[in-house]
Amino acid sequence: MDKQNLEYLTFGGGCFWCVESCFDLLNGVDAAISGYSGGHKANPTYEEVCTGETGHAEVVQLAYNPKIISYEQLMDIFFFLHDPTTLNRQGGDIGTQYRSVIYYKDDAEKKKAEEAIKISEASGKYKGKYVTEVAKLEKFWPAEQYHQGYYEANPTQPYCNAVVGPKIAKFKKHYGELGMLTPETA
Repeated sequence: MDKQNLEYLTFGGGCFWCVESCFDLLNGVDAAISGYSGGHKANPTYEEVCTGETGHAEVVQLAYNPKIISYEQLMDIFFFLHDPTTLNRQGGDIGTQYRSVIYYKDDAEKKKAEEAIKISEASGKYKGKYVTEVAKLEKFWPAEQYHQGYYEANPTQPYCNAVVGPKIAKFKKHYGELGMLTPETA
């Protein structure tokens, strides 16, 4: 992939294992990195973020080629992968670290994020008002190495088996037309 034309997008939609594992499959996405943003502590650890006391959200930062996959397509997928109407919760994952959030780098990206929320909310897919936060990206902290590609390395782990695996299957069924990567094309 042409690394010179990559753009970056950082957002949180619940557990980063679920979000990263789906975006990692898409053509046009060069990297999906699990991490933390939006908090007040430098270099937070997973254990610290899990307490909810650092203010960070579990996020995924994408490096993507907009000539292959658009920001709008990525936002559509983002809203597909989580329920943006539940405050600080995704399924059984509860806490501010699981909030729905889109981080932007500049005013143009902020406007695109706000527009994506309006479009998704108007679609009627979810009943209720969206609670997705739109916030300036101050810092992205990559999560510990063992979180990167977590599902691929641990597909039989109970949470992965019960939550991540079914989400990936649903994602593949719905977004197969976007050219899912296979081991041969990755």
